[in-house]
Amino acid sequence: MINRYRGETALMVEGEPRPMRLTLGALAELEHAFSVDSLPALGERFAGGRLSARDVTRILTAGLRGAGGRVSEDEVAALAFDGGLNGAIKAAIGLLDATFGDPAEASAAEAGDVSRPPQPPAT
Repeated sequence: MINRYRGETALMVEGEPRPMRLTLGALAELEHAFSVDSLPALGERFAGGRLSARDVTRILTAGLRGAGGRVSEDEVAALAFDGGLNGAIKAAIGLLDATFGDPAEASAAEAGDVSRPPQPPAT
């Protein structure tokens, strides 16, 4: 089960959800891949809104690895994403939003209701 409050999202591949999460290790992997030296610099890199296919592949790979998947960039590049390229891009952006954005706001937007964000689950 995907928990947006933990920064998790799902990558849909052939109708099956694959969990993704950008842990500190995954973020360090992305800092290295994008040759930046800090999290703010990484955020600025993504905020530009210009992602290449290689960028999307790196983000998805880091997210899958952060959730415990053992995949290479080449394996991710060869996946049959639900929604094709648009599905892959949407998944990458959703992962970045889950990591750097407000989880309640992101959950409400996914549900189509931005006026009333859901309450966090009771513990």
